[in-house]
Amino acid sequence: MPPSVRAVADLPGLGLRLVAGDSGRTRGVRWVAVSELEDPTPYLDGGELLLSTGMRLPARDPEAVSAYVGRLVHAGVAALGLGVGLTHPSVPPTLAAAADAAGLPLIEVPSGTAFIAIGKAVSELLGIEELEGVTRAVEAQKDLTRAALGPDAAATVSGRLARHVQGWVLVLDSAGGLLHAVDAAPGGSEADLARWPAEHGSDLAELATRGLLASSALVDAGGSVRVFPLGARGRVRGFLAVGTSVPLDRNRQSVVAVAVSLLSLAVEQDEPGALGGRDVRAATVRLLFAGAPLPDLPLALLGWDWLAEADLRVVLAHGTALERAELAHRLEATTDRRVVVVEDGRQASGDVGGEVRGEVVALLEDRSGGADPAWPQVALLSAGGSSSVTVAELARGRTEARQALAGARGPGVRWFGQLAADGILGALDPQVASGVADALLAPLEGRKGDLLASLGAWLARHGQWDTAAADLGVHRHTLRYRMRRVEELLGRSLDDADLRAELWLALRVRGAVGPR
Repeated sequence: MPPSVRAVADLPGLGLRLVAGDSGRTRGVRWVAVSELEDPTPYLDGGELLLSTGMRLPARDPEAVSAYVGRLVHAGVAALGLGVGLTHPSVPPTLAAAADAAGLPLIEVPSGTAFIAIGKAVSELLGIEELEGVTRAVEAQKDLTRAALGPDAAATVSGRLARHVQGWVLVLDSAGGLLHAVDAAPGGSEADLARWPAEHGSDLAELATRGLLASSALVDAGGSVRVFPLGARGRVRGFLAVGTSVPLDRNRQSVVAVAVSLLSLAVEQDEPGALGGRDVRAATVRLLFAGAPLPDLPLALLGWDWLAEADLRVVLAHGTALERAELAHRLEATTDRRVVVVEDGRQASGDVGGEVRGEVVALLEDRSGGADPAWPQVALLSAGGSSSVTVAELARGRTEARQALAGARGPGVRWFGQLAADGILGALDPQVASGVADALLAPLEGRKGDLLASLGAWLARHGQWDTAAADLGVHRHTLRYRMRRVEELLGRSLDDADLRAELWLALRVRGAVGPR
């Protein structure tokens, strides 16, 4: 949670004083902004401590002051800080009265306190709060993981999730029937929660038809509510509803995401004949990527305890269910290295003919000593592979693998290290690059003096007139004339380094010049 207005006002060494709007002292301050505009709201995002010297504040006009305060409140400003001693010797009574009436905290900033000092202090406070929030989120994820490994996992996980988000949690079956209800919000009642599924049955039905692609956000009188489908392999087995008095911040969203994975695993295992083991593997890999502590994961039970000590490569590929299953089989069967392979249809990357394209994830033991492994047998789909990483660096490895996959140009594994070796041209879509090159070079096509060849020679020689002219077999003055003609036709100066780079790449795409 961001620091409160009261916490900011109490920062030591700044001399700040909360003089009005005390009823809003618990509001969170997300940033500091400075503005002397009569209406700064178009440039605000909400949650700011707005600092001003009141240069344009019509302090003698109560209606104008009240309108100014009203605009700030409507924009969601957390508090207003007025610097005194320059425009106003003290806080104008009209401003204090308007702030009190609107519940907008008003902080007096003494003349000796620089606005930049307040910004730095709040930034440091936000950094501390963020670190504490991340620490709490990691501890919550560990707690949920431990709960999932025990008996009655769904009930235990939902109960602990409610406590960690300080709200209420419902676990429902695929028809919207209530399985578990926990209310950890202050003054909450689990009996009242029992009516929620019936009241929102249509929302659940719509979410079920959308499958496992996204959550559904609802806002009602009780605050912010998010509903998540539970299940695996493209099937809705149930729902998780999470209600809080305020929207979930990023850290609590990560806790809920782990709970969704664990509860999906639990409802799959409760289904007769469900392949729970595969879901345990996928959930464990997701937790590894999330940085969950290794002792809290069932690595030994899965035979994956070797991950803790090995150098690894992360390999990713996308495909339909049949493609994923076939590729997963090939990855496990065609390497002499230890490998962990999971295929997860919940991580959608698009659809083909209505079928979800999910993700295959492989963690390959790296014995290459820095060289990219040869893995030719996996030429079923395009795949992306990371550089060598440890288990603690898996999140970076996944990012590298996704970047490599985005640059793949056909079946087989494209390794992250190849991106730099292939250069910018290797990362461009050939058809798009060809179209851009054609459009850029079109004004030079078919011109007298073969402007394209002259341009290529001049660029290849880094603008050295004599050597470029010698390459072409022309006088340097002839080449200078041709380059002036290029500038006229393009309407841009060749002194522009960006233009020279674009023209060189365009000629490289055309194959008109080679690398130097």
